[in-house]
Amino acid sequence: MNEPGSISIRSLLIFISVFDAQSFSEVARREGVSASLVSRTIHQLEDALGQQLFYRNTRAVIPTEAGRLFVDYARAMTEQLNEARKELQDRALEPAGLVRLNAPVFFGQRHIAPWLPGFSERYPRLQIELVLTDDFINPHRDATDLIFRIGTLTDSSFHARIFGAQRYHAAASPAYIRRHGLPESPAELSRHQCLVYRGSSGPNRWLFREKQGEWVHHHVPALLTSNNAESLLTAALGGMGVVLFPDWLIGDSMQTGRLVKLLPDYEAANRTEAQHIAAIYPNVRRPPLNVRAVIDYFVEVYGSPLYWRYD
Repeated sequence: MNEPGSISIRSLLIFISVFDAQSFSEVARREGVSASLVSRTIHQLEDALGQQLFYRNTRAVIPTEAGRLFVDYARAMTEQLNEARKELQDRALEPAGLVRLNAPVFFGQRHIAPWLPGFSERYPRLQIELVLTDDFINPHRDATDLIFRIGTLTDSSFHARIFGAQRYHAAASPAYIRRHGLPESPAELSRHQCLVYRGSSGPNRWLFREKQGEWVHHHVPALLTSNNAESLLTAALGGMGVVLFPDWLIGDSMQTGRLVKLLPDYEAANRTEAQHIAAIYPNVRRPPLNVRAVIDYFVEVYGSPLYWRYD
């Protein structure tokens, strides 16, 4: 029995049912209890709240203004309980079935595919479909469960789990630097051999700024342009020229000394808006268990700061 003044989840559920049906007897039939029990439960709830929730007459049970106000809180409380219950139940379940992932080509090759053996070992009942493409993917239309996306996050119809920020660096090989020297300012790049990525919207812009200053676009001479980042990286490693790439792409090469970071007193980018590396999925209250398993795994793998970050 409830203590005086206490409110149980059961009483909230009965209150919501009465509010929707506007009938004690209909709720009683549905719940398999007596109408007097339903009426008594509502009376106890009203006593606990100190407010009348319904007007009673022989034809119907009509919500009062207090009842109309309280029903939103009651629904929210019961929904939160259901969410908590489902969360706890899911923890006892094991991810299984098919999970479909989508990612940019080179990022997927470097920072998703190498970690999938460990993921599969952790969740042996999961089957993985990995599609790598640099085309725009809409999870509302395309057959995918989770998209790894790099860029500016603006679409509110998606939920996003941000792993970290994308940082750009200008870099060249030691062999190139021995032949051509180090630029002391972004303006000096006009006298260097530059290797420029060209996507569907044209060649990437090379933007630089002093710490927290204004971004300045610098036109650079392109000795080589390509729509394939790996080809440009291979050319840079071979001493052909300077690249402007994100740290997830060249961080390991800078860490091992195969590439040298240029212009360390400047921040670099290819657009002025902040860009993030994130996993996105349709805007649902809670992602499915399989999706959460992928996100949690890569949050752990990527770490904080991101393992490829180079300062």
